[in-house]
Amino acid sequence: MLAVNYTNLRDNMKTYMDKVTDDYETMIVLRKNNKNVVMISEESYNNLMENIYVMGNKENYDWLMKGKAQLENGQYSVHELSEVEDNE
Repeated sequence: MLAVNYTNLRDNMKTYMDKVTDDYETMIVLRKNNKNVVMISEESYNNLMENIYVMGNKENYDWLMKGKAQLENGQYSVHELSEVEDNE
């Protein structure tokens, strides 16, 4: 996680925004009176919101935990994918 003050961020905005988006860095922008801001990419934000939604739904959560337990107990199977011809 990166931490940068507001002035440094303003002077190097593109560089820091590229780090956040290209390197999946989370950045804390330090401000006076501890009114800090966290900067993440839109992709990371969308992923976070989706995880909150999925994990916030009890049925989804239970289904995921059941699948995880099955995997951990070796209750899974491997399937080969077959190729489909373009003209089929």
